[in-house]
Amino acid sequence: MKSAKLIKLTSSYNSVYKTTLNQLIIDSLLLQCRHLKEFNQILSQIIITGFIKDTYAASRIHNFSASQSSIINVHYSRKIFDQIENSNGFIYNTMMRSYLQVNHPKETVFLYMLMLKNKDNAYPDSYTYPLLVQACIARCSVLEGKEIHDHVVKMGFDSDVYARNTLINMYVVCGEILDARKVFDESPVSDSVSWNSILAGYVQMGNVEEAKLIFDQMPEKNIIASNSMIVLFGRFGHITEAYRLFVEMKAKDLISWTAMISCYEQKGMYHEALILFIEMNRTGINIDEVVAISVLSACAHMSVPKTGASIHGLVITRGTSSYVNIHNALIHMYSTCADIAAAERLFNSSSHKDIVSWNSMISGYSKCGSLKDAHELFDKMPVKDVVSWSALISGHSQAGMFDETIALFQEMMLHGQIKPDETILVSVISACTRLAALDQGTWIHTYIKKNSLEVNSVLGTTLIDMYMKLGCVENAKEVFYKLDKKGVSSWNALILGLAMNGQVEKSLEMFSEMQRSGVVPNEITFMAVLGGCRHMGLVDKGRHHFDSMINNHKIEPNVKHYGCMVDLLGRAGLLKEAEELIESMPMAPDVATWGALLGACKKHGANEMGERVGLKLIELQPDHDGFHVLLSNIYASKGSWDDMAEIRGTMIEKNVVKTPGCSIIEANGIVHEFLAGDTGHPRIHEIEEMLDVITERVKMIGYAPNTSEVSFDIDDEEKETTLFRHSEKLAIAFGLLVTDPPTPIRIMKNLRICNDCHALAKLVSKAFDREIVVRDRHVFHHFRQGSCSCMEYW
Repeated sequence: MKSAKLIKLTSSYNSVYKTTLNQLIIDSLLLQCRHLKEFNQILSQIIITGFIKDTYAASRIHNFSASQSSIINVHYSRKIFDQIENSNGFIYNTMMRSYLQVNHPKETVFLYMLMLKNKDNAYPDSYTYPLLVQACIARCSVLEGKEIHDHVVKMGFDSDVYARNTLINMYVVCGEILDARKVFDESPVSDSVSWNSILAGYVQMGNVEEAKLIFDQMPEKNIIASNSMIVLFGRFGHITEAYRLFVEMKAKDLISWTAMISCYEQKGMYHEALILFIEMNRTGINIDEVVAISVLSACAHMSVPKTGASIHGLVITRGTSSYVNIHNALIHMYSTCADIAAAERLFNSSSHKDIVSWNSMISGYSKCGSLKDAHELFDKMPVKDVVSWSALISGHSQAGMFDETIALFQEMMLHGQIKPDETILVSVISACTRLAALDQGTWIHTYIKKNSLEVNSVLGTTLIDMYMKLGCVENAKEVFYKLDKKGVSSWNALILGLAMNGQVEKSLEMFSEMQRSGVVPNEITFMAVLGGCRHMGLVDKGRHHFDSMINNHKIEPNVKHYGCMVDLLGRAGLLKEAEELIESMPMAPDVATWGALLGACKKHGANEMGERVGLKLIELQPDHDGFHVLLSNIYASKGSWDDMAEIRGTMIEKNVVKTPGCSIIEANGIVHEFLAGDTGHPRIHEIEEMLDVITERVKMIGYAPNTSEVSFDIDDEEKETTLFRHSEKLAIAFGLLVTDPPTPIRIMKNLRICNDCHALAKLVSKAFDREIVVRDRHVFHHFRQGSCSCMEYW
C-alpha cells in the first residue's frame, strides 16, 4: 500500500515536472520565434502532443500570436483562440486587445458577448472593461458605452480607477461632458489621469470657465494640464492668462513652448511669437514641426525674410528640413516675402511634393505678380484642388485681370469636379463688379443660393458691394437683411451704396440703425456718411457727423475725411470755408482735397480762386491730366483762350494725356466698352443711326446741346458733334438697341458725367420710357421718366 502511494506521488511529481519543463521549452521557443513558418512549427508540435489542452500553454501560444500582428494575422489568432477548450479571462482579454490594435472594435464587443454567453472559466476582470470602453470610443458609440458602463457597475468594477478613467475618457471623446463629470464626481479615488481627462473634456468643448475651475482644484498641476490650459486660453484669445500660466510653470516641455508660440501666431502677435521662439531656442529645446511652421508663418506675415532664412538654417541643423510640411511652410514664407527665387529652389529640390507644395508655389507666383509662371505650374499639376484654383483665380483678380478671372472661374465650373470656396467667389464677384458684368454676378449669386452655400459676412459684403455698384439697390438690401452676422463692413457697404445710389436719407437712417444694433462705426463708416451728405449737399448734417466722429466716437479724421468735407462745402458754394478747412488740417492736404476745391471753383465760377488753386495743383502734381483740364476749362469759361491754349501746350510739352472718357455696358453676358469718339464697335453704324433717332426725339421734348462743356474755340455745330461722341451717349444708344424693356440700361463710366450727357439721359428715359442707370466716378444716376436720383446735385 505504501509502495503504491509512493509510485502515485512520484508519477504526479513527474507529470508536474514534465508540464513545467514543457512550458519553459515553449516560452524559450517563442522568444526565439521571428517568422510565421517558425511559429507554425511550434504550434504544430503543441497540437500534436495535445499540449494545446493545457490552459497555460494555450494562453502562451495565443498571446504570442495576438501580440505579433506584424507577422501573424488577427484572424489566424482567432482560429487559435477558437481551438482552446478552457479559455480564461486572460485569453479573452488578449484576443480583445488584438482586435483593438488592428482597429476591429466591433469584434472586441462581440467577443465580450461570447464570454458572457459561454459561462465557462472565463470571467471579465478589471482589464476587460477598459478594453470594451476603448472599443466603444473607436466605434464612436456612446449608447454601447453606456451599456458597458452598466456592466461595470453590476460586476462591481465601478471603484476601479482604471475602469473609471476609461469611462471618463469615453464620455469626453463622445462629447457627453455631463456624463463624464458625473463619473468623475462619483469616483472614490481620482488620480492625475482622472483630472487630466475631465479637464481635457472642458478644453475640447471650449468651456473656459469650467476648465479653469477644474484646473484650480487639481491637487497636482502637471505639465499636461498646464499645456491644455495654454491651448484653451490661446484658442479663445486669453493671451495674457496663457502667458501668465506659461511663466508660472515650474517645468516646461516642447509642447508648452509650442502651445504658447502658436497662441501668439494664431492671434496675429507675430513679433511676440518670434521673441518667444528665440528664448526657447536658447534653452536648448529641439524644435519640432509644429513650432517651426508657426514661426515661419510669423516671418511671412511680418515680411522678415532674413529671420525666416535663419530659422531655415536652424531646421536644417536639427534635421527637420526634409519634412514636407516644413518644406511647404518655407516655400510659403519665401514667396510671401517676395523671394520667389528661394521658393523656386526649394520647390524644385523637393523629392516629396504634395498638393500643398504645388499650391504654395502657385500662390507665391500669384502674389508676386508672376501669373504666367503660376499658370504654367498650374497646368503641370498632377492633381488640382479648390486651393489650386483659388490661388490662380484670386491672383488674377488682385492683379486687375478681371476678364481672365472670370474666364478661369468658368473653366473651373466646366470641369464640374470642384465647388468654389469663399475666396474664389469673392474674387469672381469683385471682378464682375469691376467689369459691370451684372449677368455673370447674378448667376454666381443664384449658384450660391441653389447650392445652399454659406453667405458669411465677407461674401455677403462682396455681394452687397457688387449690387450697389451696379445700381441694384433692392438686391443689395435683400442680401444684407438675410445675413446672420452683420459686421461693420456689411453696414459700411450698405450705407455707402445707398448714398451712392441717391438714397441719402435712407443711408443716414441705416447709419442710425447700425448704432442702435450695437455695431461700432469706424473711419470707413464716416467716409460713407460724409459722402452721402456730400452727394446731396447736406451741409449741416455733414458738419454734425464730422464733429460727432471726432468728439463722440473719438475717431481722428484722416485726409480723406477732410477732403470729403472740403468737397461738401465747395459744392454748396462755401468756398472760403472750404479753403479755411484745408488750411486748418493737421496733416498736409493731398491733391484730391485741393482738386475738390478746384472743381468747386469751376462749378461756381470763382475764376480767381480757381486759377490760384489750379496753378498750385499743377505745381504739386504736374502729370495729373484732370487738374490741367479743369484749369483750362476755367480759362475757357471766361474766354481766356490764350491762357487755355498755354495750359494745353504745357500738357503736350510734359506729355500729359487727358484720360479719355470710357463707358462699359453688359449685354447678354458680354461686356462692351466705348471710348469717347469711338468708331471701332462692330455695330457702330446701327449705333449712329440710333443716335440720330435719339437726337430727333429728345429735341422734340426740349433738348438743346450744352456746348459750354466743349472748351475749345470752335463753332457751335462742331461742338455739338463732339458732344454726341461722348462715350456714355454711345453706350445709351447701344443699350436701346440690344436690351428690351423693362430691363434697365446699366452703364459704368470712368469719369464724372458731363452736364450735357446728364440732361440727355434724363430726356431719353422719358422719350423711350426706359430706366437708365449710369455710375460715374463718384455717384450713381438713376434716370426715370425725365428725372434723376441725384436731384441735380453731383
